[in-house]
Amino acid sequence: MPDTATSSAVPGDLVELGRIVGAYGIKGWVKVQPHSAQSDVLLRSSTWWLTRLAPESARGVVASAPAAYKVEQARAHGATVVAQLQGIADRDQAESLRGYAVKVSRSLFPAAGEDEYYWVDLIGCAFYTNAEGEPARVGTVEEVFDNGAHAILRVLLQRAPAPGGEPEPRLDAKGRPLEMLVPFVGAHILSVDLATRRIDSNWPTEF
Repeated sequence: MPDTATSSAVPGDLVELGRIVGAYGIKGWVKVQPHSAQSDVLLRSSTWWLTRLAPESARGVVASAPAAYKVEQARAHGATVVAQLQGIADRDQAESLRGYAVKVSRSLFPAAGEDEYYWVDLIGCAFYTNAEGEPARVGTVEEVFDNGAHAILRVLLQRAPAPGGEPEPRLDAKGRPLEMLVPFVGAHILSVDLATRRIDSNWPTEF
């Protein structure tokens, strides 16, 4: 069972790091699919906050409030993380958590090394390029993923906002959002400023 934590005790800086995809073995272990290759935080955290997500088709249904579970053991298992949570003693209990989001307080993340970044911190950053000579905002980082050699930023392209307004998505002829993929490597990423939520690059745009 989850810890006896009230809603007021739920940290305000929870970050979703993965989803439970099923049970592992017969002794109550769960298997988690991390959202990125950076699963170290899941392995190091002593408490996970689990949230049952509402089905996408269920209108008006609210996901459950986060509940705290103590992590008794956790280890990497291929591309996943498997863990034994306090109060989860058999396969049926573990299977009942399938689909739950796994969240951890951002304050518990170990400090990143020099020129290292947590992918979750890059998502939502404004993306600029100086390919035309002057820095210009071209979009926002929507996703970060690994292609096997390095991280890739998926940037949703946006029009420059009017004064006091918000950036608007750029669309193709069929009304679909335009995007571009940018290698997150030193040759193209000039600077990352997490304080201002800005990434500067020399990556060319073709739109």
